[in-house]
Amino acid sequence: MLLGNFEINEPVPNLRNPHLMVVLKPWIDVGSVGTLALETLERHLGAENLGGLARPGEFYDFTRYRPTIRRFDGERQITLPNSDLWWARGQGDFDWIFLHLLEPHIKSEDLLDSIVAVMQHFGVKRYALVGAMYGTGPHTRPLLASGSSTDPEIQQLMEPIGMGVSTYEGPTSVMALATEEARKLGVESMSLLIQLPPYARLDEDHKGHEALLRYLGMLYDWNLDLSEIKRDGERQYSEVEKATQADRQMRGVVRRLEEAYDAGDLRGLDEDEEADYDSAELPMAVEDFLKDLEDRDDD
Repeated sequence: MLLGNFEINEPVPNLRNPHLMVVLKPWIDVGSVGTLALETLERHLGAENLGGLARPGEFYDFTRYRPTIRRFDGERQITLPNSDLWWARGQGDFDWIFLHLLEPHIKSEDLLDSIVAVMQHFGVKRYALVGAMYGTGPHTRPLLASGSSTDPEIQQLMEPIGMGVSTYEGPTSVMALATEEARKLGVESMSLLIQLPPYARLDEDHKGHEALLRYLGMLYDWNLDLSEIKRDGERQYSEVEKATQADRQMRGVVRRLEEAYDAGDLRGLDEDEEADYDSAELPMAVEDFLKDLEDRDDD
């Protein structure tokens, strides 16, 4: 069955007031935090594949999002980059749809229309955008989060647990319009983003992974064991700490970020923005620091 440009697998499940949880790659999937969190939830809930775009090449430039080759039992298989849908039964009075959404290169309006078609067909109750971006907090402090919701009860939960709200105006992703389309349909909207240290650029940031799941657990009351993810994040950030302590300029960067954090001068970001760092605040030592991390990974 086709819903817009999404090809939905048969048999199509009958879902109860589903919540559509979305990670938008690469715009707000820094450190693969959103992807990692969705994959963890999908395993926890026993999610099943719901479908994907029937012809992803209509939206994506495959010289920018590269196909991948894998071998199974000696046979070569090529997988095209796509936006994939998964579904799972919820423990309460609603079910789940998870969307791993790749930002399109062309025909953005058609992709938006397809997302709207999915929301309309399944009677989506809430559109939840989750992920991470580079923020202004240091690795030595608890990671900040920003979020908002059109549901007053969720919004009231967000404020006491330290989620900031952004008033950003400026460039954004065209996929931000999906939130507006959800509101037009009368669908609740929610966003929750983790702010990662601007210099600790990890391919998979498990500290952010753990933080996003922890915040989501406060909103959805999931019973998830995050101990292993937490250990992985602490191990990664201990390496970041060693690298920063070994560089005098980087120690100065971290100290300034710590002072701003402790003074409460840091603000929340949302899905429309990334922190803007002046070169005077982040000197050339940052580039050397990032290269050092890459060399460590290679070793």
